[in-house]
Amino acid sequence: MGSTYIAWLRNDLRIADNPALSAAVKAGETVVALYIHETTKGIRPPGAAARWWLQQSLDTFGAALAERGITLVVRDGDALTLLPGVVAELNAKAVFWNRRYAPGERDADTAIMTRLKYDGVAVRSFAGNLLIEPWEIATGQGKPYSVFTPFWKTLREMAIAVPLGRPDGGEPIAHKPADGSYHAPGWSRKLAQHWTIGEAAAQQRLVAFLDEQLDDYAQGRDFPGKDATSRLSPHLRFGEISARQVWHAAQAIAHADHRRQAAVDKFLSELAWRDFSYHQLYHRDDIAKVPMQPKYADMAWRDTGTDLAAWQQGCTGLPIVDAGMRELWATGYMQNRVRMLTASLLTKNLLIDWRLGEQWFWDCLVDADVANNPASWQWVAGSGLDAAPYFRIFNPAVQGERFDADGDYMRRWVPELAALPDAWIHRPAEAPREVLHKAGVAIGETYPKPIVDLKASRLRALEAAGAL
Repeated sequence: MGSTYIAWLRNDLRIADNPALSAAVKAGETVVALYIHETTKGIRPPGAAARWWLQQSLDTFGAALAERGITLVVRDGDALTLLPGVVAELNAKAVFWNRRYAPGERDADTAIMTRLKYDGVAVRSFAGNLLIEPWEIATGQGKPYSVFTPFWKTLREMAIAVPLGRPDGGEPIAHKPADGSYHAPGWSRKLAQHWTIGEAAAQQRLVAFLDEQLDDYAQGRDFPGKDATSRLSPHLRFGEISARQVWHAAQAIAHADHRRQAAVDKFLSELAWRDFSYHQLYHRDDIAKVPMQPKYADMAWRDTGTDLAAWQQGCTGLPIVDAGMRELWATGYMQNRVRMLTASLLTKNLLIDWRLGEQWFWDCLVDADVANNPASWQWVAGSGLDAAPYFRIFNPAVQGERFDADGDYMRRWVPELAALPDAWIHRPAEAPREVLHKAGVAIGETYPKPIVDLKASRLRALEAAGAL
């Protein structure tokens, strides 16, 4: 029997452009793909919605591997103690993995690598999850970037590695459900109607976006009622598609038709934000807990009272915020501009600690990952490195009127306001009594009163930030 090589997969549940898997296939006659639901200290466990996605993704991935003669083994536990046991059980010669970047993840991987090498097991790590490794891009002074624009200008001129193809496969083997013991919460089952999961679905989504939506992306992405975004974020989160695959597919569009270059550049700049978030994650303390600007550690956050629950439930009385929070709960997703609006209301108007909002999104978003989720929250809260200025406080009514003028998004997610005319749908509490009556809306009964005064709370937020 030939040598066994283990490809330990984490955030990379795909066959194509998977350096660790390809190296294992090239090196060994027998390849086992391993996934561990880690309980290792310092590893942030996925939120509930992400667990639902992961459960489906692993089973889809396992079936695809079985077609190529590769077994997917799924275990639960502390990887530091569990992985050496799996190596011994399989008499494996080597373990390969693609790198990850959070502080706790790096510490765990270093400890595991040390232990396996001590046991005489070869270990190799690969770049497989980002466009550029965080240490491969730096300012002219050799320091990490803290502002996105110069980061993007540098990144766009760098040579992004060409994606690897699919490794050779062996004879198909029987596929068994990969993840029977690991369950997502019951409420997450409703998400299935909104998503198709797996590597093939990710590739189909990319092709459909580039063919049908790319040209409207720069403008349309700001309008929540439009289907103008790629919706690739959860596929990237679980590595069902790689950032390099997305990059080169988009660049091929521009090379084929130079008139589309501007649209491609805008899309790729947003993909680069993902790398920028990981750049921040790698070079800082745990950004899910520690403000990237130290002065924000002294921010005088309010006690949450009932405001946090009203925000979580989409019952703030501020329609576009409520629409976003309800979309999140129903689908595991929220349109990007609305993410900014909901986060701004919580951290600035309600003056509630951004970490509480970040944790709620972590639990409810199918695309929440260790870099993008906290980095985005810190950006809105003002504590991030390249954050929105503390005085940028979004007015949800004004934003709704600008980006959802016809109320399509609102009417979908806040149906109790659907009969209101466009002129009042983003300001129901200000609507004349006869307009409300005709629409069947009773403020405080069929729809909540606003839980906060936007003008007064804006001043309060400015005072709190100004005191730092």
